Parts: sequence; C-alpha cells; structure tokens
Amino acid sequence: MPTYDYVCDACGHAFELFQSMTDAVKRTCPECKKRKLRRLIGTGGAIMFKGSGFYQTDYRSESYKKAAAADKPTSTKNDKPKKESGSKPGADSSKSSSD
Repeated sequence: MPTYDYVCDACGHAFELFQSMTDAVKRTCPECKKRKLRRLIGTGGAIMFKGSGFYQTDYRSESYKKAAAADKPTSTKNDKPKKESGSKPGADSSKSSSD
C-alpha cells in the first residue's frame, strides 16, 4: 500500500496518508474540516532496504571462495609455459646499448 501526500488549500495543513490504491481520494481536511484537501503528485516510491545486512547475501562467503579455489584443477607437467610476446630469447633488457 502506497503513502500519499495531501495538502489543504484552506489552512495549509500538509500530511502523508497510508492508504490502499483502491481507496477514494480524501477531500476533507482533518484539521479545519473543510473540503479543500488535495492529493499531491509524488515522484514515486523509492527502494528501501530494511533490516541489517541486506548486502551480505549479495556476495559469496569466504568459505565458498576457499572451497572453489580448492576445486580448481592444478597445472600438470605437460602444460607448456606461455612465451612472452615482443622479446627475443637470450636478450637481456637490463644492459644498456651505450656501454
């Protein structure tokens, strides 16, 4: 059920009312009892996170991460190491050419 904002044009009383969408729009001001009440158009509802720890379920637990790391296959001796691109075998980049 949404919350609606109301304001009275006669006395200026403003308040919020929690009512069903199918309920009729209120017309009588609860303060001055005149029929000058008007429902304001709102910007819509916002997301409300109620309670503690709503974000804790958004991420994997540490125990899950450890179990997943233990299940990863290890490399075998038949795996070839990757070659670095752009470097020549035997070239030493620490030597300067101005020696």
